[in-house]
Amino acid sequence: MSEGDPDTVPPLTACSTCGQPVVATDQFCEACGASLGASTSGAASWAASEPATGAPAATTPLPAPSLRRCRCGGAIDADGFCATCGLRAPSERDHFSEQPTPDLAMVCDKGVVHARNEDAAAVAAPGERRVLVVCDGVTTAVDSDVASLAAARVACDVLASARAADSNAPAAVVEHWTRVLIEATEAAQQAATSSAHPVGPGENPPSTTFVAAVIDGPVLVAAWEGDSRCYWLPDDGTALQVSTDDSWASTQIARGIPRDVAEADPRAHSITRWLGVDSPGGPPSTTSVVLDPPGWLLVCSDGLWNYCSSADDVRALVGDRVAAAADPLAVASSLCDWANDMGGHDNITVALARLGGPDPTPTRST
Repeated sequence: MSEGDPDTVPPLTACSTCGQPVVATDQFCEACGASLGASTSGAASWAASEPATGAPAATTPLPAPSLRRCRCGGAIDADGFCATCGLRAPSERDHFSEQPTPDLAMVCDKGVVHARNEDAAAVAAPGERRVLVVCDGVTTAVDSDVASLAAARVACDVLASARAADSNAPAAVVEHWTRVLIEATEAAQQAATSSAHPVGPGENPPSTTFVAAVIDGPVLVAAWEGDSRCYWLPDDGTALQVSTDDSWASTQIARGIPRDVAEADPRAHSITRWLGVDSPGGPPSTTSVVLDPPGWLLVCSDGLWNYCSSADDVRALVGDRVAAAADPLAVASSLCDWANDMGGHDNITVALARLGGPDPTPTRST
């Protein structure tokens, strides 16, 4: 918190999206990434709601939030740190989850090493459709946590609100969702570039990887930029890494270098495509698969797959977790815990959908 005359310190208000304390002059909430008074038109419109007729204007100050306390009892200041012990207060952004239906869930976790969570995700289940989006903010760029959250939410909204294909024929479904995924990626690109503060001299602009998957009947269509991944893990049959990383390691693997050698190289996670101001541009990579359930669709960031990369190994890992609890939220949480136990060197995001077979139900010990 900056020093100076107390009379010049901006007053505290509350974020209208997550309720966390913010400084009145802030443009974005550090806890959830929502816009705080900047224009909410275009791709960032998810961050604000229209006031009801006769309601106060959006510029009306919000009531002061109740004082937050640290575990030591000290007050949490506007910057999110304890005024007594100096520790950063836990944020809702550090760990969050969603489960719109029993067969679909996601968990996003800060991990052990990083100071903040730059991953983000969103899932939706409109009707029989399932939508999974994961974004991994680039650590070396400023405000990547804001960019990733904005991109994930906007893309999920586009995919969840889109009309169904005109035909149930697999070819028509693939063509339809490929087109919509390209539109969703474009919206995510706009959100990633417009939702964060301008960068200073010598700073990298906010940027993020992107992967999105739509399940419509037996058809899976996916799109991506960067090295966040999509896996199809059938109960029987061949496990499949649906996406192909846009990365240095992926290029080496395509040239015949063994996966374990390429992914162990210090250059392995150097991505060749991403979303953001300095994005190389162009449409995302896309692919489609006609699925043969039962099985699991996994969409994740490299905070998970860096410890377990091949599709067969990932299926074995998920299978071990399913043996303890078949509920997607419990499985996703267990996978995040496992990655943290492995060192938690990066943020971890796991989005899971269960297709076919018995409805997943939590397993409770007696």
